[in-house]
Amino acid sequence: MRILMVSARYFPFMGGIETHLHEVGTRLAASGHSVTILTTDPRGEWPADEMVSGMRVIRVRAWPERLDLYFAPDVYHRLARGEWDIVHVQGYHTFVAPMAMLAAIRNDVGFVVTFHSGGHSSWLRRNIRFTQHLMLRPLIARARQLIAVSQFEAEFFSRRMRVPLDRFAVVPNGARMPQVSREPPAAAGRLVVSIGRLERYKGHHRAIEAFPELLRRVPDARLRILGEGPYEPQLRALVRRLHLDEHVLIEGIPPKERQRVADLLASAGLVILLSDYEAHPVAVMEALSLRRPVLVSDTSGLREIADKGLCRSVPLNADPKMLAQVMADELDNPRQIAHMALPDWDRCAGSLLRIYEGVVMERLG
Repeated sequence: MRILMVSARYFPFMGGIETHLHEVGTRLAASGHSVTILTTDPRGEWPADEMVSGMRVIRVRAWPERLDLYFAPDVYHRLARGEWDIVHVQGYHTFVAPMAMLAAIRNDVGFVVTFHSGGHSSWLRRNIRFTQHLMLRPLIARARQLIAVSQFEAEFFSRRMRVPLDRFAVVPNGARMPQVSREPPAAAGRLVVSIGRLERYKGHHRAIEAFPELLRRVPDARLRILGEGPYEPQLRALVRRLHLDEHVLIEGIPPKERQRVADLLASAGLVILLSDYEAHPVAVMEALSLRRPVLVSDTSGLREIADKGLCRSVPLNADPKMLAQVMADELDNPRQIAHMALPDWDRCAGSLLRIYEGVVMERLG
């Protein structure tokens, strides 16, 4: 099968969608399918056409360079010039998605959409989302299948876009990490790892603001902010203002260095994601796959994970004192994380392949 996956971003960008593309795409390619990823390169820094782990990766320019709008007209032209059995639009929130859907419609290629929804640090972008959803609805309605990564996301977009819930398939992100390469050090149990791209909505600042209070309860606690992104200067300034330089490290790990990520998460006494909005965060599932205690905000798809008993949640509006108390409880009384039946990437890729086959058979039908 000739599969085209279209996304605004792919490696070496970091994030959940990028990881999803790589994990699913490589598995489909290894099973004999022709997989192409059509993505963007806002700065023209990376190869325009290359093979990555059995997949062809095509990158086109996007504008503006420093905003996440990703206006990339060549997405339309590259999709239109190719021959595809199925087009999978991965993510809906930039100009890449409507370009790809319009090209697929006009060239009579069946397409499916996975929303991969997330929050945003911009007040303006958050407040125009409703209008954006309504404007996308005519294109979304032409998709052969709508895919959500959680039940929360399926129900949210069913209501918001006024699309019947039975048009959605729920295919959760996977959770598979390399085997840990070394035994965590004895002091590892006092390490808190805050995961996610460095954007304000991801909530890293909440962890930093709570840390002085946490240190009063757990004097040897340390905080590692694991991620990269535009909010880094503000986070570093907050660390300096609170005199936490000796206790907080802000540093990302390149996305291909999965072993380093696994070793870091395995050494954490607590992994946290205090985000305003997540549909089904890959990073949380990865931490759970390593049997790490996880603390999340009680909101959106994070609540769904907590309601299943997989992690603990804290109110989104929790003040630093409350948050520090919950973090201290988790560090001082480590929970034994049971072996859990988590979604994995093999199952995710298999579910998507069945959807693709159903769409192709229906068109041939």
